Amino acid sequence: MSRAWRLMDTGVRPAAENMALDRALLESCQAGAVNTLRFLRFEPSALIGFHQSASQELDLEYCRREGIAISRRITGGGALYCDQGQIGWELFVGRRTFATADMLAIARQVCGIAVEGLRSVGVDAAFRPRNDIEVAGRKIGGTGGAFDGDALLYQGTVLIDFDVERMLRVLRIPQEKLSDKAIASARERITTLRALLGEDTPSPATVQAAFVEACARGLGVTFEAGDLSASERGLYEQYKAEMARDDWVFETDRPRLEVATASAVRKTAGGLVRVMATVDTARARLKQIFITGDFFIDPRRAIVDLEAALRDVALERVDATIERFFAGRTVEMLLLTPGDLAGVVHEALRTCGIPYERVGV
Repeated sequence: MSRAWRLMDTGVRPAAENMALDRALLESCQAGAVNTLRFLRFEPSALIGFHQSASQELDLEYCRREGIAISRRITGGGALYCDQGQIGWELFVGRRTFATADMLAIARQVCGIAVEGLRSVGVDAAFRPRNDIEVAGRKIGGTGGAFDGDALLYQGTVLIDFDVERMLRVLRIPQEKLSDKAIASARERITTLRALLGEDTPSPATVQAAFVEACARGLGVTFEAGDLSASERGLYEQYKAEMARDDWVFETDRPRLEVATASAVRKTAGGLVRVMATVDTARARLKQIFITGDFFIDPRRAIVDLEAALRDVALERVDATIERFFAGRTVEMLLLTPGDLAGVVHEALRTCGIPYERVGV
């Protein structure tokens, strides 16, 4: 019989402590430690991906004024706001645990387990490729994974409750862009256990127990509660101080001016289309985009999927990405066309000084 996996719940901690635990557990896993499932929660924190710049991604003044800790993750990905309203979960496992190096296949399997856990507490969740978990087209959890040497770290979150407006203010979005419509649009894309279940919202312990049970079934493993080993505790104590210092948090930092906010509104034959985006002007990449307005589209989630397809795309590939997206699926938009959407995106890019030739027009 295979060795039981270790189960850990490290509770609510400051961001630097959680990042130090990630680093210690990943290094231990690389050295051959037992596979581990860890649950974690955060004091109010703004987290950037390993390769990101805090000055570009976050409103540093707002974070400092509100007492929101800033930390850099050991993994890639985008900026996040975390607090006690979310449950984080992490798998630290050997590289060959899933018998594949295809991260999409791993995401599908692990997200499927998370979906089963949520369904067992009364939520009709589903997997949204590439790596999100949704309920009726609204995101309730995000995930991501990376190989590092002989180990795989796969992470995810479940939203129990969430302050969307605070998240938007933590991210570096100009105040004039934080309109009621922008906040309402963000809320339309996200849901939480509390929004879905109200007074019947399960406790974090209940959600975690459901996830453990789903993992045991889905992976064919058993779990035993455990703590840090002596070597892991030594690494944790070493990294805890290091990852709280500014030279770690701001290790990769670039001037704020390299990221611009773009927006545009256009009345098309198919209805009003509104675009808001952030652009990395130094790298000529569309970082993130939100598309809203008064138009018909079926299935409704197609817009959310298009936004995901355009995330971190080179500006010169925006048109091709939109064209490929609609060529690969059946979407009904009445009088609205993919060209209309591309046109509004281009119009938005012009507002932050990106000329048409930069995006292939």
